[in-house]
Amino acid sequence: MKGDTYGADLGKRIVFRDVGLVDVEDFEVPEPKPNEVLVRTVSTLISPGTETAFLMALPNTSGRFPQHPGYSNAGVVISVGDSVSRFKVGDRVVSYREHASHVTVPEEDTQRIPESVPYDEATFFALGSIALQGVRKAGIELGESVLVLGQGLVGLLALQHAGLSGGIPLIAVDLYENRLEASLNLGADYALNPAKIDLEREISEITGGKGVNVVIEATGNPKVIPTALRLAGRFGRVVLLGSPRGLTEVNFYREVHRKGITVVGAHASVRPRYESFKGFWTRRDDTALVLELIKRGKLRVRDLITRKLRFTDAKEAYRMLIESKGETLGIVLEWK
Repeated sequence: MKGDTYGADLGKRIVFRDVGLVDVEDFEVPEPKPNEVLVRTVSTLISPGTETAFLMALPNTSGRFPQHPGYSNAGVVISVGDSVSRFKVGDRVVSYREHASHVTVPEEDTQRIPESVPYDEATFFALGSIALQGVRKAGIELGESVLVLGQGLVGLLALQHAGLSGGIPLIAVDLYENRLEASLNLGADYALNPAKIDLEREISEITGGKGVNVVIEATGNPKVIPTALRLAGRFGRVVLLGSPRGLTEVNFYREVHRKGITVVGAHASVRPRYESFKGFWTRRDDTALVLELIKRGKLRVRDLITRKLRFTDAKEAYRMLIESKGETLGIVLEWK
């Protein structure tokens, strides 16, 4: 092992002790094993939809406690195990690891942060990659209309990816006005609140009666899926990017069969492990691209950070994400 020895030290990590119960606990920081690096965390990003769903034990979550949430870790390498060749002490890296002061990561699952990208922005690598793989599966062609239902973090990232893929026009839909304002700032051509308009009529006017070529469902609300199917035009594609937390009732004859709709499941786990190919890139390749897009200013994430809080304020962070959705987009936890 090369670098400092931390095996005897105590670290801190977020724990969900029970339904709705967030705490911070001590743990012993392990030394890195061969082919592992030990990372001292600087910033982590809370994944609002997934983490609050698991915290509240919603449908399609494990329901088991305690659990240690998080998968958007950015930090600095402080020790490397034997046989590690790609990283050295002092390297700035990201990994799909939990909210904790220290994490050990296999070398192959660790990726370097571009020099000009701040830690806070680098933490968007995971959600950016999740959104990207869903947009890839849509197979957007230049000039196809794209509608994104839900303008939380994943929806706003998907909107930007759809624009980079050639989607025209880009249509954002959400119930919260601040999110719709963010959508317009990030490239949406239309930002629609279904509580204030007849959404289907508005979409018909925008698309000349054809319906939308691609609908990306990013709310995770099972009741929204029928709306997504209705808004899609003939031979349209509906991408289920948000993880539905419950059951959906659909008239498949009317909404899918007669229009020739393609429904695409886009859970992030459905990726090739070792090699990318058209429409299906590995997590490593998608992550590297997201970091490069952030570096080049083509994927804008800084304005998606609503608050930065100390990890000791994790309980307040999750409360805000559950109770103040209208005012809260992204929360970064600071660990320095």
